[in-house]
Amino acid sequence: MTALQALVFDVDGTVADTEEIHRQAFNAAFIELALWWDWSAEDYMRLLRVSSGPQRLANYIETLAVPQDEKTRLHGLVPAIHATKTRIYRELIERGAPVRPGVERLMKEARAAGLRLALGSTSSTANVEALVSASLGREALGWFSAVASVDEVPRRKPAPDLYLRLLGELRLPAAACVAFEDSANGVQAAKAAGLYTIATPSRWTATQDFAAADLLLHSLGEPRSPLDPATAKAVGAPQLGVAQIARLHAAHTGSVA
Repeated sequence: MTALQALVFDVDGTVADTEEIHRQAFNAAFIELALWWDWSAEDYMRLLRVSSGPQRLANYIETLAVPQDEKTRLHGLVPAIHATKTRIYRELIERGAPVRPGVERLMKEARAAGLRLALGSTSSTANVEALVSASLGREALGWFSAVASVDEVPRRKPAPDLYLRLLGELRLPAAACVAFEDSANGVQAAKAAGLYTIATPSRWTATQDFAAADLLLHSLGEPRSPLDPATAKAVGAPQLGVAQIARLHAAHTGSVA
């Protein structure tokens, strides 16, 4: 039996609502590179089923009604497109992104309770650091015992590589951690690594299949934005806190909360 020792958060869509900023950055990059593609919100929602920006670009190129030699040329441009998009994203994210309800509250509560925090993202490490600094404050970078991103592992989500790397950095077994995700791929990755997983879908991922999640919530809840009555009753509080997570984790692992 293993007690809860750490909370592990996905970043984009889970910690902060960044997907619209990513979409705008992609479209701005397309204009800058004279590609003139335009990803609508509906387009991007579908593309989010694919993990990582370069893979989304590759997936999109394969859908274009162009000759194969043109597709080959475009695939060769993917690194330049993504680098341009990343630069624009960082410029935009410096203005900050809305932190999702309950996230900052829970992180602070967890730290006060002696739990460790970690971040695992399908964005680059530089993007993660920029987002955390802009949205939670520069001092928040020191809250996390481990940070890993897609550029540090061989396989992206839904493979468990990112979570396995974080567990290695934390030097903790999966049974000692709880993961927070907003996408089906993320949930599958966390579950494949053996973590109890709480899903909080965003508007971008709400139509995905979250059957694999151990708990599905519309948000973590805040005093001014509590969980709906039915969810609050199931969780045992109007907002998800350390006490509720420890109880749910203990019931799942057979440990003592």
